[in-house]
Amino acid sequence: MTKLTTAAALAVTVLAAAGCTVRSTVPVARSAPLGTTDIAAPAQTQAPYAQAYRIRDIRVNVPDSLRVSEANSYYPNADIVWRGDAPGDRHEQVAAILEEALGRGAVRLNAGKEVDVEIEVLRFHSLTEKTRYTIGGVHSIKFQMTMIDPQTGAVLESRKIVADLKAYGGTKAVAMEAKGWGQKARITQHLANTFAAELSAGSAAG
Repeated sequence: MTKLTTAAALAVTVLAAAGCTVRSTVPVARSAPLGTTDIAAPAQTQAPYAQAYRIRDIRVNVPDSLRVSEANSYYPNADIVWRGDAPGDRHEQVAAILEEALGRGAVRLNAGKEVDVEIEVLRFHSLTEKTRYTIGGVHSIKFQMTMIDPQTGAVLESRKIVADLKAYGGTKAVAMEAKGWGQKARITQHLANTFAAELSAGSAAG
């Protein structure tokens, strides 16, 4: 049984499908502020969605088949590498980050067709302690995002999103942490920005 996770301004229910995946359903709250950061705007790597969407519900799936590494090497061979939370269930921790980020991103989506969003995490490879306190690198994040008609259950659109983010190392990482922008805060805000950019009316307009 999974833990109940709470995202700011969101009521989050996390369910573990027996032996399979971490699944969570996130009601969208439209009052949580997005805030500002030094994070660059996400790159548009694909054509925009055919139309703008507003989000009724978000479901996050982190399959148990994604391999986790706790090795403190420069670049472990794994799908999930995450040290921004205390040791624990990394699948649940990644799901909680996506829930919070996507809920924040949905705040901007006030026009367009109402849809449910299903997220399946494909990769969440952040930095180990060894990499973070030396050379830095890239937070490599990939997920499949599917838009579903809540009335019919029909899939409207689906695409793979690459949401990589520069990862600070050494003194820069320490300085950002002191300012309140450690890797968890930066990744969460970056994913919120990515989500909003992908689905907003402005993105759909090109």
